[in-house]
Amino acid sequence: MRITEVRGYALSSPIEPVQSRSFYGGRRRLLKRDVVLVTVETADGEIGFAPAGASSSAMREYFEGDSQATFADLVEGAVADALEGETLEQVTDAHELIDATDLPERVRHEAASAIDVALYDLRGKRAGVPIYELLCAEYDTEPTNDLPMYASGGMYMDPEGYADQARIVDELGFFGYKYRPGIGPDEDVRTIDLLAETVEQTEVMIDAHTWWKLDDEVYDAETRAEIVEHAGERDAFWVEEPVAPDDYDGYVELADRGVALAGGESESSPAGLISLAETGAVEFLQGDVRHHRGYTGCAEAIEYCQGRDIEFVPHNFGTWLGLIANAHLVAAAPEVRLLEYPVFEDDPALDHPDDPGMYPFELAFDVIEETVDIEDGTLSVPDGPGLGVTVDLDVIDEYPPTEGAWTEFIYDE
Repeated sequence: MRITEVRGYALSSPIEPVQSRSFYGGRRRLLKRDVVLVTVETADGEIGFAPAGASSSAMREYFEGDSQATFADLVEGAVADALEGETLEQVTDAHELIDATDLPERVRHEAASAIDVALYDLRGKRAGVPIYELLCAEYDTEPTNDLPMYASGGMYMDPEGYADQARIVDELGFFGYKYRPGIGPDEDVRTIDLLAETVEQTEVMIDAHTWWKLDDEVYDAETRAEIVEHAGERDAFWVEEPVAPDDYDGYVELADRGVALAGGESESSPAGLISLAETGAVEFLQGDVRHHRGYTGCAEAIEYCQGRDIEFVPHNFGTWLGLIANAHLVAAAPEVRLLEYPVFEDDPALDHPDDPGMYPFELAFDVIEETVDIEDGTLSVPDGPGLGVTVDLDVIDEYPPTEGAWTEFIYDE
């Protein structure tokens, strides 16, 4: 196919009013959520779509000061220059062209991710089949169309607040409930206990997401180890990113504390995912088609996991478009079974009198015209051509980009 236009649209979904969440030693302000929508058009007038998330790590985005407007500009600049006018015989041709640019390595990986997904969307549309069928042919598998999901929520609440949210998630039938701790060691432990007593069927997952590294004096190595060990005693399903993403030794030190560890979303490449897996410290490896070079890159990590005591579970913390993009991978890939579902306020796909959402993120739902099909915590993967959903291009005008970081951390003095 010959590529004629590559576009990147920076979008911002404001959080109004701004929300403030207290953690141990400070508070976090939630201002907005940023997204980049990437489109790739061919000479035949076909358009492939792809989501680009806020970042492979919200922490990295905040502390390095990256903005999504910058990434969208790079897509329309160096990435478009590399691809427009080129005829691609296979998806990996685009990877090679992007890698030949002088963009920073992490940006090349992010760009390759978006272009890979958009090209698979185009391939599926041309063939009249969903992406998961293309992937099944590559993996030599049969598709799994109904995917169990764990609900990702819980951000800086008191223990009773986490328990209320977990109860709703449990009643909605999700496989698991994942939450973000960081309200102090004693309260973190009390939360673990309360959740163990609250849920009936739902697994409990703890996403430390490096929050425990924000204050090394309070969450020192011994304290982190005690919390992780206590999570194992209360049958937590996993503890995610209990140390800084690049602290492989820290992962190894915590690996024998009686609970599975998860990580990988903050790795910048498939090679990074495999390096983390090679430590033997994580039982769940969290790649993401939006960040780890698309379906092509994630296949490398999935192949590594096969036949080993490690399960690939895609990270997904963005829009429904990102959800569906990762869902096609789970539907096709061997030994991959579980999908992350971020729960935002007023979610139209969830039917419950109480709202388990973290904060408002209307763009997450509005980016596609359809409502995703969820029943008892299980997603039915769309079976239309390509991604199988209709991107609503009205979001380009309805959610204009705004400057600045999406979140702020304010520390007690």
